[in-house]
Amino acid sequence: MYDGILIGEGVVLDARPASFVTRALGGLLDATATFVAFLLIGFFGGLTFETFGAQWAQVGGIVLVVVMFVGVPVTVETLTRGRSLGKLATGVRVVRDDGGPVRFRHAFIRAMVGVAELWMTLGGVALVVSLANAKGKRLGDLVAGTYAIRIRGGRGWQVPLQMAPELAGWARAADMRRLPDGLALAARRMIDRGPRLAPGSRIALADDLAGRVEPYVAPAPPPGTPPEAFLHAVLFERRDRELASALSERERAGEQAAALHRLPYAIPDPPH
Repeated sequence: MYDGILIGEGVVLDARPASFVTRALGGLLDATATFVAFLLIGFFGGLTFETFGAQWAQVGGIVLVVVMFVGVPVTVETLTRGRSLGKLATGVRVVRDDGGPVRFRHAFIRAMVGVAELWMTLGGVALVVSLANAKGKRLGDLVAGTYAIRIRGGRGWQVPLQMAPELAGWARAADMRRLPDGLALAARRMIDRGPRLAPGSRIALADDLAGRVEPYVAPAPPPGTPPEAFLHAVLFERRDRELASALSERERAGEQAAALHRLPYAIPDPPH
């Protein structure tokens, strides 16, 4: 079983770290594209700079190296939220450790560390570090707090979450603590694979998972609640609470942004 990516409270995405071969192929494609572009731009740019003298040609070369090996990767990963030419071809995306999209800071750190571990050592350091890490992180990922996930070929959940009408009131009032990542993912998988399991195995697995989830919920569900219905209710309610929390956070951020644009200097305008 692989770890899912937790998005907020108890909402788990079924995405796995990309394999070493997939990451290596994507990295090779990126390196090839960068190197070819570097040679072409360097050749034609060099001819242009040479008309101004050797000193300007040297300056142009330094600028080209910085742009191609730092500026371009940072810009591409920031604008595409963790994709690149090689990652698009191999179905890979770089995400933060919490599953969120990478920002400029993460892309910049990855690119800066990548100059040393990828280009200066021809990928030797990245190879060793990646093979030694459980999630296949290279040194840049360890510093930036990111890793690569496989996003191609995965399927969505086939069985939707459902709230039993008789459990709706209990679920809304219940105190639900954050479920461990692996437990939340196991419960969601069980629900999705339940129709394909043998009846005895389905009942036993649901009963086991419900027993492991119940300590995180208070009060306990009404007596006689089927274990699978209990799992449905907990995950359903968690998803709704997370959505409400995200919408509230977005609204609060909008209000704060509006306040910062008021004059003078973020002081609220006096009432008229």
